[in-house]
Amino acid sequence: MTDQQPYQQYQGYQGYDQQNWPAQQQGHDDPQAHLQYTQQWQGQTWETSVQPPVTADPAHMPAQGYEGGYAAPAVAGAAVDPGPLGHPGHPGHPDQAGAPARTEAAAAYGPATLAGNSRVTDAQRARLEGRSPIIEPGMQPAALTALLGLLLSGAAAVGTYALLVPLVVLQAVTAAGWFRLNGMWPARQGIALAFLGALVSDVALLAAGRENAPAAILGALGVWVLLCLVLQLRSHADPDERMYGLMATVVSAALAILATGHLGADPEAVTVGTAAVAVAVLARALPLPTPASVVVSLLAAAGAGIAVGGMTGMGAQGALLGAGAAACALIGHRVASYDYPSRFVHFTAGVALPLAAAAPAVYVLGRVLG
Repeated sequence: MTDQQPYQQYQGYQGYDQQNWPAQQQGHDDPQAHLQYTQQWQGQTWETSVQPPVTADPAHMPAQGYEGGYAAPAVAGAAVDPGPLGHPGHPGHPDQAGAPARTEAAAAYGPATLAGNSRVTDAQRARLEGRSPIIEPGMQPAALTALLGLLLSGAAAVGTYALLVPLVVLQAVTAAGWFRLNGMWPARQGIALAFLGALVSDVALLAAGRENAPAAILGALGVWVLLCLVLQLRSHADPDERMYGLMATVVSAALAILATGHLGADPEAVTVGTAAVAVAVLARALPLPTPASVVVSLLAAAGAGIAVGGMTGMGAQGALLGAGAAACALIGHRVASYDYPSRFVHFTAGVALPLAAAAPAVYVLGRVLG
């Protein structure tokens, strides 16, 4: 604000003489006379690039303020309105020397901006800097995935009910990991609903038998999608939140139910496929460039499929089954790496999604190659 702007601002006041503006400003002997012209501020001021910042010595801070409030409560380094000479907003006014240091609470405010809040997420900052917003699970989540895959592989060779134990663990971690991957935590009701759908799918498959596995899995999935829809319609949340919760619940339940495919597939196919996934995820965690790591993972899975297939009677066809299961597992691994996920995501979705995503491939390829 220039010296001419307050000159025009105060033209409407009664008793103001436009001809003798400088004389009137210099002739105010009453220290309280200027309060009728004081512009009152109701909040913090923000520094802009239009006016240079003005600082003052904190030692000259006045003991008490004006009766009507300060002319401009400024933060440290904030711009000061250079009003007309003698006006309280002018830096040269004797009572305004310590105005920039009036409040210590100003330190709680961030740096001044012209475009609003400057805080961005790590993923947004990575995109602005030209970096990938992807953080892949490290070796520890890969080791847990391999351990769970080997448990599934060994349990499938033992029997159906032995396979049910690690499968239930996989379905529980899948339901929890998907909600955490979407930033919804805690979401106890959604996790419980998705996990309950997986248990219903397991029971339906055990009751119907492996030959009716598709009907049991798809039937449980259809019922649970309808149930999720009804529950979300009864919610009193905002429409956007209800839609977001509906999608997260449906996808979480779908992934957990699709993992039942391991229970409905041929036991030999489960033994080969889950062992191949375990090897592929470990190879993917090696410190290699992404294209090379993917190729190495698929080759390692194919080799593991041949090795385990030779022990189960599948022979060389185990290579195709292992490579197909590993390809789906790498897709799940990539989903769990999206958008700077947290460490908890890596130890839930990063562990479970590769095995859950491989279940349809294990079932279909096991039927085709069986």
